[in-house]
Amino acid sequence: MVLDENFDAGTLYLLRGRVTACALSAGLSADRAGDVTLAVSELAANTVRHGPGHGRVRMSADDGALRCLVSDNGTGAGTGNWPVQQGHGLWIVRAVADQVTISAGPGGSQVTAAFAILR
Repeated sequence: MVLDENFDAGTLYLLRGRVTACALSAGLSADRAGDVTLAVSELAANTVRHGPGHGRVRMSADDGALRCLVSDNGTGAGTGNWPVQQGHGLWIVRAVADQVTISAGPGGSQVTAAFAILR
């Protein structure tokens, strides 16, 4: 595990710095680490704004990819219209990540964004 951290509205800024450091230490270029930070930041902000207000980020590097899982234990409210149509956060995540998977329901939401580690 590269990173395993809980977050809320008060820790989003600190989370961004930790995500960037982890992405760089996993071997991504500075530009690609910026993409990872942008994606995780958007996902975490969505959890704060549209979900329960807090969540968890887990990042791991394996099989040539950095995987970033952002999860919450919200009620799944609004998941009938998933993804939420209010902003462009998920669009941005899909644009910068190599692969994105989304699972949302009554037990909460999980989004995994994967980024290839090119050596």
